[in-house]
Amino acid sequence: MLKLDGLEAFIAVAEAGSISGAARRLGCAKSIVSDRLAELERTIGARLVQRTTRSTTLTGDGDALLVRARTILRDVADAHAEVAERRGTLEGPLRLAGPIGFGALHLGPALYGFLAAHPGIRLTLDLDDRFVDAAGDGYDAVIRHGLVSDERLVVKHLASSRRILVASPAHLAQRGVPRTVADLEHACAILYVNREADWRFSAGDGDTVIRPLACLRVNNGIVMRDAALSGLGIALLPTFFVHRQIADGSLVQIDVGAEAEGATVHLAYPTNRSPSAKLVALVAWLREAFGTPAYWDRPLTQAELP
Repeated sequence: MLKLDGLEAFIAVAEAGSISGAARRLGCAKSIVSDRLAELERTIGARLVQRTTRSTTLTGDGDALLVRARTILRDVADAHAEVAERRGTLEGPLRLAGPIGFGALHLGPALYGFLAAHPGIRLTLDLDDRFVDAAGDGYDAVIRHGLVSDERLVVKHLASSRRILVASPAHLAQRGVPRTVADLEHACAILYVNREADWRFSAGDGDTVIRPLACLRVNNGIVMRDAALSGLGIALLPTFFVHRQIADGSLVQIDVGAEAEGATVHLAYPTNRSPSAKLVALVAWLREAFGTPAYWDRPLTQAELP
């Protein structure tokens, strides 16, 4: 008979890419993961994982089982959750992915209250600035800011954010303040590598695309913000990264007479799954926590400043 802990160990190995990574994810010893995986292989009657000194990969049988295994564990978790929901509580595992900067600054603090309100939920939050595959990587949902064009995902709006041009007072004093979109052609730009290397603006006469010279390209918004704070150059960032720095004057918003495209924050989950009560409650909680308009687009009070 298949044991659920064996399936859980197998999925963890498949997703982590190693026995040690699976053990860290499951919070147990590597020997326990190995024993559970070996027992599952004996029960199935097939080798599921090919181990070498450098890597752990799935065999053809392992690939075939992985989809089924995820479905089995998800169905069991949903069954437990459904019973709990009938008792008026939210319980069970919930696995989310989100971007590092937004996760550290805003998503994490919002989730702490959600978990305190629903202590039966066992949350796993993976923060990564790459676009993870919610449908293929086993997540219940992903948090993203920006365009979500994957037709395999159902997208729920959480909050909106403006993108604004910012620089330090020292940088602007040295290089001058851009007054028009055309002036940005000569800017020393701090660019985000996971987007196209351009800045897009809308004005009354249509859209304008600027491709500035990059003095730094990086895949993390907090590093971009800190580079701007250091005086390195101009960054185009969502207000959720810089609202406090604009309020305390360490960064200056640059007005070039046109609006940059926004940065809407979404929660997305696979279309082949009905949203659980946990996800429905999470969407409502995050919308309330972020507010309309979002708190990062509202003026800070004196008490909220450092």
